[in-house]
Amino acid sequence: MQATRGTALAPVVPDAQQGLSDDRSAPGRTGFVLATAFAVLLADIVSKIAIVATMDQGDTVRVIDGVLKIDYTRNAGAAFSIGTGATVLFTAVAVIVVGVIVRQARRLVSRSWAVTLGLLLGGALGNLVDRIFRSPGPFRGHVVDWIELPHWPVFNVADSAIVIGGVVAVLLATRGTPLDSRPADS
Repeated sequence: MQATRGTALAPVVPDAQQGLSDDRSAPGRTGFVLATAFAVLLADIVSKIAIVATMDQGDTVRVIDGVLKIDYTRNAGAAFSIGTGATVLFTAVAVIVVGVIVRQARRLVSRSWAVTLGLLLGGALGNLVDRIFRSPGPFRGHVVDWIELPHWPVFNVADSAIVIGGVVAVLLATRGTPLDSRPADS
């Protein structure tokens, strides 16, 4: 029932303020983070299983001549095979990154940030799964890389999600898109 004809029973919240409450926004945005991360992780794991099952390490298949090759390699280091002797360190860093993203996900108000953090989380988890479960042993495993473009190191789905997430994060930060509803420090 309305008290006066045309008067709303609940207060009207302007569009700019909708979803800024942590209580209202967290479950929805956390869902975006987790759904995006799950999609990336699933695509990464399935693609790596397919590569390992159908190719020998070092095999190359030309997909689009001069543009795209499938080149099955194992990477003990970070991006561009940097730090091949620090696999345990990279594993620890990935665990910390996952923890920070999961913690931040509960405070998100921006769908853009939710998808971005989901890309970063899914990518970190994809490579972390390799580091934990692949040879030569737990927490020292080598990451399966398989996508090769001209003039670019071989990478995988997780790596591409991390790069895309990183680029979008820089763009969102540059635009001033807030992660959460806390006021920015002046």
